[in-house]
Amino acid sequence: MTARLVQLSGVIVDHIYWVEDVPAPGAEAIVSRVALCAGGGFNAMVAARRSGLAVAYAGTLGTGPFAGIAAEALAAEGIDVLRPRLAGTDQGCCTCLIDRAGERTFIASSGADGVVTDQDLAAIKPSADDWFLLSGYALGYRQSREALTRWLQAAPDGLRLVFDPSPLVAEIPEETRAAALHAANWVSANRAEAAFLTGAKDPAKAAEALAKGRPGGAVVRDGANGCYLALTGGAATHIPGHAVAVKDTNGAGDAHIGAFIAALAKGETPLRAARFANIAAALSTTREGPSTAPHLTEVLAILGPAPGVAGAA
Repeated sequence: MTARLVQLSGVIVDHIYWVEDVPAPGAEAIVSRVALCAGGGFNAMVAARRSGLAVAYAGTLGTGPFAGIAAEALAAEGIDVLRPRLAGTDQGCCTCLIDRAGERTFIASSGADGVVTDQDLAAIKPSADDWFLLSGYALGYRQSREALTRWLQAAPDGLRLVFDPSPLVAEIPEETRAAALHAANWVSANRAEAAFLTGAKDPAKAAEALAKGRPGGAVVRDGANGCYLALTGGAATHIPGHAVAVKDTNGAGDAHIGAFIAALAKGETPLRAARFANIAAALSTTREGPSTAPHLTEVLAILGPAPGVAGAA
């Protein structure tokens, strides 16, 4: 059976403004461009799909104008939708301000994406080759948190679950956060999230702490500096970032996670998967927009073939 990524976290619609500066309270921003497009859980799915992995959306898709945008975007990327649409509730949205340095500021509100029931999760029929991705955003929503917590607590050993704590990690109740960390095969967190979860400001130490006792391991993403990879019981390895001229960092973390999962699912070693993800995330920042993950051929043109393959360095 073919491996695939099953996304548990919701797709929303991003309303993106490229601004000179994020305005102070009472001030107005100078806007150079604006876009309305799918985002949230969509971004990591796009990265995995463009990296050559089959992808399915197990989150909730509603009805309404925003849900229509999300549905069209999923179809355009060849991403399957696993569940019926939720009538009477539109998709959530996020206003994103991207300044001239490429940094982003978010204001978000959930919709259908924040509604998940026990019945919804029971309808998902995983295969042995499936990989699952769950973001802390989904665990922060009151109408999805309880069902997802029960699902995580009942998760079987060997579930290929990647947990992305998200910037809202501090808002997730302790019981739910513990369930996600216990069920996860891999944790992929940025430096601030990893420090919160472990108390370690050193990203290498944080990666080692997050990987402890885990069947897979942990990745701590550190922006342009690359990432730190740790397997259970071992020292973390720093994998340098791929240098690029940055235009827009929006979605870079999602690009990293989706590309990393795709590489693992296709049998790459964790070290090569992390290198692959670093390049994919870096290339995504050279383009403006939220779902700017590169295609497989673009990454491999920089990474090169795997060791042992003809032409490998």
